[in-house]
Amino acid sequence: MPGTRTDPPIRRATRADVDALLALEEATFDSDRISRAQWRRHIGSGRAAVFVSGTTGSVDAAVVVFYRRNAHAARLYSLAVGTHARGTGLGGALLTAAEADARARGCTSMRLEVRSDNPSAIALYERRGYTRVAHLPGFYEDGADGWRYVKTLVHGAS
Repeated sequence: MPGTRTDPPIRRATRADVDALLALEEATFDSDRISRAQWRRHIGSGRAAVFVSGTTGSVDAAVVVFYRRNAHAARLYSLAVGTHARGTGLGGALLTAAEADARARGCTSMRLEVRSDNPSAIALYERRGYTRVAHLPGFYEDGADGWRYVKTLVHGAS
């Protein structure tokens, strides 16, 4: 139907996505990148979830969430949207998928760190109900400051 917005398809990453995920990291981040070995480990781990949008070999966006045994807080480790796909809703769709996965695993909150010089990511998280809880001086590999955010996850909400 014309004018109807549909959510982009989100799927779990597979090892066939590793090259595309590396290319996305390279294009998106100047430092603190996830390596090939790390991607392979995260994709195959029961303590991580990697969701992507795009076809195998052509990933437009990705999110990585970490889980600790017996912990009720999930950690959103990385959210990357390719330059060509920004403004399309992929960041929000991936965040929704990450939160739903965390809820399904029994988590009651999600925490994340974001560079203090990334206003578009900060705006996304704040729009989605994340609360800034800490300043992280020199948090990133290149010495940039960060912010820690937390959101309470309520069943049935996004």
